[in-house]
Amino acid sequence: MKPSRMIAQAASVAIACLLPHSSANGQELWDPHLRGVNEGLAAGVVPPKGVYGVLNNYWTWVDKYDHNGDKTGLRVRALIELPEVLWSTGLKVFGADYAVAIAQPIDYTTLSGDGLPPNGRWGTFNAILVPGQLSWALPNNLHLKASLAVYLPTGSSSPRRLPNGTYLGAANGFWTLQPGLALSWLRNGWNLSMDATYAYNFRNPDTQYKSGQQLAIDYTVAKTIGKWTIGVGGYQENQLSDDSGSGAAACAQTGGCRASNYGIGPLLGYQLGKVKLMAIYNHGFRTTSDVGGDSFNLRLSFPFQ
Repeated sequence: MKPSRMIAQAASVAIACLLPHSSANGQELWDPHLRGVNEGLAAGVVPPKGVYGVLNNYWTWVDKYDHNGDKTGLRVRALIELPEVLWSTGLKVFGADYAVAIAQPIDYTTLSGDGLPPNGRWGTFNAILVPGQLSWALPNNLHLKASLAVYLPTGSSSPRRLPNGTYLGAANGFWTLQPGLALSWLRNGWNLSMDATYAYNFRNPDTQYKSGQQLAIDYTVAKTIGKWTIGVGGYQENQLSDDSGSGAAACAQTGGCRASNYGIGPLLGYQLGKVKLMAIYNHGFRTTSDVGGDSFNLRLSFPFQ
């Protein structure tokens, strides 16, 4: 297997995090999935036996939209550092390659608009554990991966635990279970991948608010030629169930609480020795009951050995 393919596969950790919602529209604070973070990856596979590192450097500038898709005047700017470690065990489980992973996102966020004073602050998001990824090689160059991620309520601040002078917590304060299913077609340098996750959010013990369940899908169409990879990525996020708890009824009266987001953009990768670099730009073109806009991610992935 070529080093470029190995390192690209190492980044397919099926874990991600955080873009903010408002408790008045959609989920309580942060998305479990970081939009488009798995674009450019061979999402249906895990790498050969070994330990791998991934670092996503993710910038986003987004506006708050109401249920009609109109801007409300609030804006969020964020830098999200997402370090991950994946161990591909070399074991076979149910005929599939088995891997585990862990991540600890760190974010800098600021909320502006409506005369708010400067309020940027660093913090840690929920720790993320992936106790299992299973990848099967199927006929006709297809690869299927099933996974489970667990988001722990370990962040440095959350909606009811805000540091002085801030308006956004660094984490959401509740547990999330996130099963995932990814499919890739890989042939002659082509990568056609779909990476879907389903977030089941538990009730926040501080606010007694429960965010609705959410489907997130990242898409990739890319071609690798020598050391270069070029292609297009896209994402969608759709909240599939209503919120519940204090404030959810008022949210429904405004015309709708279920968040949705869509984005698309180019991607460009380069193999630099053992390190795979991937730059991904997404333009958010449709958002309702959520924050939405543009983002840029520079991902580095590499084997430790």
